[in-house]
Amino acid sequence: MERRHRHGALSLETAEPKAVFDGDSLSDLDPDRKNRAMQLIEDFMIAANGVTATYLESKGLPSLRRVLRSPERWDRIVQLAFGAGDRLPDEPDAVALEAFLTRRRKADPEGFPDLSLAVVKLIGRGEYALDLPGSEPPGHFGLAVKDYTHSTAPNRRFPDLLTQRLLKAAMSGAPLPYTLPELAALATHCTEREDDATKVERLVRKSAAALLLSGRIGESFDAIVTGASSKGTWVRLSQPPIEGRLERGFQGLDVGDHVHVKLARTDVERGFIDFVRD
Repeated sequence: MERRHRHGALSLETAEPKAVFDGDSLSDLDPDRKNRAMQLIEDFMIAANGVTATYLESKGLPSLRRVLRSPERWDRIVQLAFGAGDRLPDEPDAVALEAFLTRRRKADPEGFPDLSLAVVKLIGRGEYALDLPGSEPPGHFGLAVKDYTHSTAPNRRFPDLLTQRLLKAAMSGAPLPYTLPELAALATHCTEREDDATKVERLVRKSAAALLLSGRIGESFDAIVTGASSKGTWVRLSQPPIEGRLERGFQGLDVGDHVHVKLARTDVERGFIDFVRD
């Protein structure tokens, strides 16, 4: 793990809230934090996925890569570092970013989860892409690896099953099970379906959060801005770790800014949680 981080793998603390029940009643949302066992499993999975990608490359075969491109909003990450009294280069640099994150974790462990969340939002989401033999893969910015695929969970994730079928062909010398246009189309399909699944999971979490907050209309909370665009401004509370839309007072805010908000309304069925700036 230390070797990965020296090469720029980002050590982010981004625990998703987990529903806590008291009998049949939702009582709280607690962050589901990583432990050493989870980190060890992650290291093994990353190693296996990297070996799989390079093996297919060595056989002259295409692969379905999991990629995370360089952050489009790197300039905002640079601003966050500057605000913390640190500096980052003008161009995206995973090694420099990981060094900054390591310094901030030591200097401000209490505030590190908020910084991690802001960086995750600014880096963006991953996607699946067809990689052809001999080409330069875009790589995975967050993991600081060039050769990376998804192969370790074929029982629950379709891209992994596709990769296993490619591996089977490579090991047996059989023809490829897909044409290149089919693989390119499947990469797009897998990215789109993953986005759809993420939206459903997010809606379930939002509905649970709306239910938890439904009796706290008018209360004020400390929050961090997690999204700021023409589509709206979003904030996440420090405690409980719940995200909602900032309906009023969002002018001039950007991802990573800290703000005080008041809960305006909730809609459990639609998963809506609306705040106004306090």
